[in-house]
Amino acid sequence: MRSIRSSWLVLAVILGALGLPQSRAASLAGTVFDQAGKAVPNATVAVKNEATGVVRTLTTDSDGHFSAADLAAGSYSIEASASGFATSHRPAQQLAENAAEDITIPLSVGSVSETITVEAVASVAAELAPSGNTLDAISAKTEISGHFIQNFSSPISDFSEVVQMVPGSFSVDQNGIGLGQAKTYFRGFADTNYTIGFEGIPFQDTNDGSHHSWAFFPSQWLGGADFDRSPGTASTIGPSNFGGSINLLGKDLAHDMDIRASLSYGSFNTRLLDLTIDSGDFGKDKKSSLWVDVHQMLSDGYQTYNYQKRVAGAMKYQYRLSDRTTFTAFFGDLDDWNNTPDWGGPLRSQVAQFGDNFLMNNDPTSPFFYGYSFYHIQTDFGYIGMKTDLGNGWKFEDRVFTYRYWNKQNLEKNLTAVNSTAGVDKLNGYNHIGDIGTLSKDMRWGTFRTGFWYDWSYTDRYQVTSNPVNWQDLSTPLFHEHYIQNTLQPFAEYELRPTQRLTIIVGVKDAHYDMAFNQYQDNSKVLCLGGTLVGKTKTGTCVGGADFVSHSVGYNSWLPSAAARYRLKNNWSAYAQFGEGTQIPPTSVFDTTNGAVEKPPSETLAKTYQIGSVMKFNRWTLDVDAYYIHYQGSYAFVNDQNNLNEPVYYNVGPSNTKGIEAESNIALTHGVSLYLNGSMGAAKYQTTGLWVANAPKNTEAIGLTWRQKNWDEGIFHRRIGPMYNDNGSLNGAIPIDAFQLTNVFLNYTVRNNSFMRGSKFSLSVNNLFDNHNIVAVTPALGPTATAPFTPNGGDILSLLPGRSVMVTMTVGYAPRR
Repeated sequence: MRSIRSSWLVLAVILGALGLPQSRAASLAGTVFDQAGKAVPNATVAVKNEATGVVRTLTTDSDGHFSAADLAAGSYSIEASASGFATSHRPAQQLAENAAEDITIPLSVGSVSETITVEAVASVAAELAPSGNTLDAISAKTEISGHFIQNFSSPISDFSEVVQMVPGSFSVDQNGIGLGQAKTYFRGFADTNYTIGFEGIPFQDTNDGSHHSWAFFPSQWLGGADFDRSPGTASTIGPSNFGGSINLLGKDLAHDMDIRASLSYGSFNTRLLDLTIDSGDFGKDKKSSLWVDVHQMLSDGYQTYNYQKRVAGAMKYQYRLSDRTTFTAFFGDLDDWNNTPDWGGPLRSQVAQFGDNFLMNNDPTSPFFYGYSFYHIQTDFGYIGMKTDLGNGWKFEDRVFTYRYWNKQNLEKNLTAVNSTAGVDKLNGYNHIGDIGTLSKDMRWGTFRTGFWYDWSYTDRYQVTSNPVNWQDLSTPLFHEHYIQNTLQPFAEYELRPTQRLTIIVGVKDAHYDMAFNQYQDNSKVLCLGGTLVGKTKTGTCVGGADFVSHSVGYNSWLPSAAARYRLKNNWSAYAQFGEGTQIPPTSVFDTTNGAVEKPPSETLAKTYQIGSVMKFNRWTLDVDAYYIHYQGSYAFVNDQNNLNEPVYYNVGPSNTKGIEAESNIALTHGVSLYLNGSMGAAKYQTTGLWVANAPKNTEAIGLTWRQKNWDEGIFHRRIGPMYNDNGSLNGAIPIDAFQLTNVFLNYTVRNNSFMRGSKFSLSVNNLFDNHNIVAVTPALGPTATAPFTPNGGDILSLLPGRSVMVTMTVGYAPRR
């Protein structure tokens, strides 16, 4: 670098010595903003020389920036315009020789007749909204912006925190935001009843279809999320998307180089180091782009001795072969170490004695000793994708993917005493490989789409009784099983557009699953496989019998869907939808005596009906939907306290879910907006009339945000209404009171054309008023048919984590444009 600077200096001296003319041209650059202080891409900027009348026309980039170099000294006026905005005129200003001016141009929204033509940029309220639906919606849907993730969530958030503001949903992490495994619930649907995917690729556990929020996708890797609270259409693939689909979006690749290094520190001795690099366009003809993120997170956790450590890295590369064809590759790798115990929460008696944040202690003679419970989780996720326009209306997209989850656990299972058989050496590991392909054809009256989702997975799971003091395992496992699952979902649908205002989508998909098991002999009363159990269950040994038993099971369902959308006005649309979905049973229901699965449990079916409407005006937006869902029932579990905290599975039976939801944003003034959402509903079992677990009777959210140039500030208040938990055999037996959360965020970001753009100061406060409500209960007595529920000192509680504060300093570097 020093030699380059010296060369330029020598060249300047030589030019000056020779008396050669040097450049005396001026330059003019700037950024176009909307009323919210957000950059406006693709705006047209006309720079006019008042003396000569020559006009230079420019177009702003994705960051709203424009630049005009080599201008002669003189007087210049500027005019900026963009679709949906009123034209902005800037009076003539004088540019001296060698001047380099950098300006900002604000655009205001035009008249109502102008704003309804282009939804995305014409509505100030829509631009300011942290989340909301679109006028093209065919279902109840909330699109969560990358801006919300970056500015209105904690820097250590996982994806459960990102979606917790969606109408009718909630999630809680007892150890603090992003410091453990959280579960998301909405409309009474548990984690196994909906699909989560990354950039359109579903991922899930293999034994019950659940998801792990502390693995795979931290918020540093997310550029947004689409929460579809419906089964979608036939082309919406996934294992159980009848309950909804959460599609996590990766980061958009930048056209300009950008480097950001962040340091976050806050409550519970939590610290995060993060480095993000955007290469900008590079290579021959600037066809390549690369994004890289590496970070480390360490925390003591809110709960006592619940230590957490995460080391992760990800990259995304894109190559634009031509205007028609683009290749994309993504790979992320994450390692997580933590001291989280198997039971997850404190006993009611411990909370009363030691406080709300108690979970473990430092006493080796106690079963709650932190050294007796720890996890090491390793995950990776990657795909290679191609998207191409084949011409004549044909388009093709394909993504080949793979992901791995390897969870090695050592857990204390006996909550009454430490002994040589109280621990469990445990593994849950699986690998997925698959492909998703879509072929579409645009025709005169609509678009035809067909494709498939194929997923192959291999799973290795075991549990071995162990001594928690020295982790010496017994020779025979509690259980050990291998299984392979093949999933195939071909689909076909047609999107008919008979008029400019009406769209109708009809389709069908085939949900096909094949599973092959090898269940190995164990020392339980279940899989002794013809041998004789010598000693006690869990600690004895099987003598004789087969080494393993093999069996297989298959499921197949044809699932129709239909949806219609009508554009009542340019800024008002309405939709109606019907869809069917299925869910296969968890693998644990096949753990029958001697592995004899004579009649496998059937998959369960759900039918969903929805109607809704979306309105977008200049200063306010409103999304409203109503739904009815009949669900045949899933398999749920409770932890049996009398059997080393092992899960007991049962079928919860058919249920009916219905309700209404609404979401709105109101632009007040000068970048200030008011965000509101709410839901009212009921989810009840058909046979008993009792409530489905974790189905709030109502939810409400209110947020006040201010976005102006460099500032992004917000306060969000969330209330989750009263609900019930199941106790194992009597559904909806345990009442859970309403609880509330308030979060505050303050951000200052360097923008415009500074080489320090991207530098940022952030402050986030979660649970501002330090509430400690009980949000879930596992009863001490295990499954019981008695009612009403009576609190017991041995109940395991889930509580809101206490107030947490995080401060983040980001140093950004970006070469001047």
